[in-house]
Amino acid sequence: MNIGIYIFENAEVLDFSGPFEVFTTASRVSGNNSLFNVFLIGETGEPILARAGYQVTPNYGFHNHPTIDVLLISGGVHDKEISKSHVLTWVASQAKLAKVVASVCTGAFILAKANLLKSRKVTTHWEDISEFKKLFPESTIIENVRWVEDENVITSGGITAGIDMSLHLVSKLCNVEIANKTAKQMEFLWTKNSQ
Repeated sequence: MNIGIYIFENAEVLDFSGPFEVFTTASRVSGNNSLFNVFLIGETGEPILARAGYQVTPNYGFHNHPTIDVLLISGGVHDKEISKSHVLTWVASQAKLAKVVASVCTGAFILAKANLLKSRKVTTHWEDISEFKKLFPESTIIENVRWVEDENVITSGGITAGIDMSLHLVSKLCNVEIANKTAKQMEFLWTKNSQ
């Protein structure tokens, strides 16, 4: 299963690194190293600077990535991203093909701007909930939760909430046993309920 994680300039490091670690660790502890094929996608595939100058080279750009089964949009400083029509078009087109669409933190703004969260229950980082409500009143924002699942779309709160959400996805896509083994291997106290 291909897990494509979209990153951009000033993406929050743990928003993409946390889920990356969850899915790659799940493959390792399952005994099937090819269980999840996890990769980072940027607009061009060229190196980007995430938050605090953390330099990352995505595996792919929009032009050459494999088919995506799970599309995950990281959060971070999202203001520029939601104004890029080509990014929103790419996100919307990939979401149509993916089995699951997910976001961490302010990645929900990108999904919403790509018209993927209308009439859905969603969440985002607590600090950004007021702004989200103003910009996207057609979505129902749920506060004080780690993640919200609405059919095949899952949004999570900030940073470590993305790890909880990713473990939940492992439990759904594989089973709870592998998700528990993954959390234990990562020495992470998994909050299994969204509330």
